[in-house]
Amino acid sequence: MNPAAGALCYDATPPLRVPMRFLLTAPLFGVAVGLLLVFAPEALASRWQPAAFAATHLLAVGFMLVAMCGALMQILPVVAGVAVPGGVWLAGVVHVALLAGAAMLSWGLGLGEAQMIRGGGLLLGAAASLFMAAVAIGLWGARADLDTQRDLRLALVGIGVAALLGATLAQVLGGALQLPFTPLLEMHVGWALLGAAGMLLAATSWIVVPMFQITPAYPAWMTRRWALALFVALALWSGALAAGATMLANLALALMLALGACFAATTLWLQRRSRRAVPDATTRAFRLAMIAFAAGIACVVVARTHGGDMWAVAAGVLLLYGGFTSAIQGMLYKIVPFLCWLDLSQAGRRAPNVKKLQPDGRVALHARVHLTALLLVLLSVFAGMAWLARVAGVLVAAEFALLLWIMSGVLRAHRAAASRD
Repeated sequence: MNPAAGALCYDATPPLRVPMRFLLTAPLFGVAVGLLLVFAPEALASRWQPAAFAATHLLAVGFMLVAMCGALMQILPVVAGVAVPGGVWLAGVVHVALLAGAAMLSWGLGLGEAQMIRGGGLLLGAAASLFMAAVAIGLWGARADLDTQRDLRLALVGIGVAALLGATLAQVLGGALQLPFTPLLEMHVGWALLGAAGMLLAATSWIVVPMFQITPAYPAWMTRRWALALFVALALWSGALAAGATMLANLALALMLALGACFAATTLWLQRRSRRAVPDATTRAFRLAMIAFAAGIACVVVARTHGGDMWAVAAGVLLLYGGFTSAIQGMLYKIVPFLCWLDLSQAGRRAPNVKKLQPDGRVALHARVHLTALLLVLLSVFAGMAWLARVAGVLVAAEFALLLWIMSGVLRAHRAAASRD
């Protein structure tokens, strides 16, 4: 097991309502993505469609970022020893600002409403700034000698850079700033996917993959150097883009893609060596995520070498929906029932078995709906059929609604157990 696992401090777990307010509202944005595909199937036709911008931000900001912030509220105290000041009230303010900002930004991008774009960007920037400031205060005296703690710091910096670039882009699109759009957009996408979501996924994977999926630990060279190498490559790539140094930017991008492929391949290799006889839902979700990452990286290479907007859209679907969404959902399968069980145990209540809090059959059904929806979305991208995109949208909406129903069921079981004498 990863040595950092020994540093886990469950006594530092925040109140259950702190992470759960984020985790329970995040799927609502996934439902919105599905409904958007039903009414605007052209979102899968080109990455430059307004509907595509709206769908991307509903998923990346509304679902992913909201879920990531909720997970960080839980991970930082327990894994990194970071006491985030203002816990409950901070979570409430950041949560409301994220929800409102994600909704406003996505609405503005979809309809071309400049004021909504600017307002959403400002709200999201304010939420990220408040969250980052509180975390920075907590990090001041926290340990940084373990791989996960150090890489969580890099992920937080990545979130900050991505948020800053996103807020700047919102002002450019809203007409408040005059700056080069394309380089800023590329940097925002790179830092959001790799510097923020990718770094956070890796930092948590160093612990949760060996712990929950019963695999050997990640190689020491990877946990020590992977995140730092990615961070340096991102900084070099961003500088090259800003300076117009195309060859250097391409070399840095190649390194970033290679590091992403290395992480996916290593995780799949570890899963093959798992001591678990039958893979559980989380393991299967992570396996799907890693396969999607590898396929998405391949699509990025094809899109940049041979052109074709179809490959760029497919890359976005595979990375965002097939990769990060699958991994986040896989973690939610474990995190939500475990947090409810832990809350009951710490309160001195008789906690039901985790499998009773969240029956396996529900999770298996959700996993099947998710995989079917992913395949249909990809088929829609390559087939270019509006009716197929609408069918895929129905399944996407159903998938996230089912995820919300499953998590709500866990909370209902938690409340029932807590109410017993």
